[in-house]
Amino acid sequence: MAHFRIDRSSSLPADEAWRRLTTWERHADVVPLTRVHVRTPPPSGEGTVFVARSGIGPVGFDDVMEVVTWRPAAEGGGGRCRLEKRGSFVTGWAEIEVSPGPVSGSAVAWQEELNVRWLPRFLDGVLRAAARWMFGRAVHRLLTSPPPRRPA
Repeated sequence: MAHFRIDRSSSLPADEAWRRLTTWERHADVVPLTRVHVRTPPPSGEGTVFVARSGIGPVGFDDVMEVVTWRPAAEGGGGRCRLEKRGSFVTGWAEIEVSPGPVSGSAVAWQEELNVRWLPRFLDGVLRAAARWMFGRAVHRLLTSPPPRRPA
């Protein structure tokens, strides 16, 4: 089991940081070799289920996640989301918290507990370091890359 936490500051208001971090399909844009499919109809909320498929061609795995806590950030306030990982290969949980920054912008805390089936416990430190690097990079890119423009 690997537990890690990532803390970031952003110049974005909390509600915009929240929107960028919880638009699940956008995660495929920032996590290499991953596609995301949301199984439940919008909008996101408790009970939303989505799958992050990581791999190349037929070789890969599904990270099935369900939103179990959903308190969206609203103008001037923060938000919190908890995901339960329900896959056959990856289990655990993830929490995303967004709050207004002390002066402006926002503060983001992303933490996860990952269990990877068949991975020996002595490799937990390697998994923790790799996941922290990968998700830290993903959080940074989600917060700094503008969302795609929607047709008018």
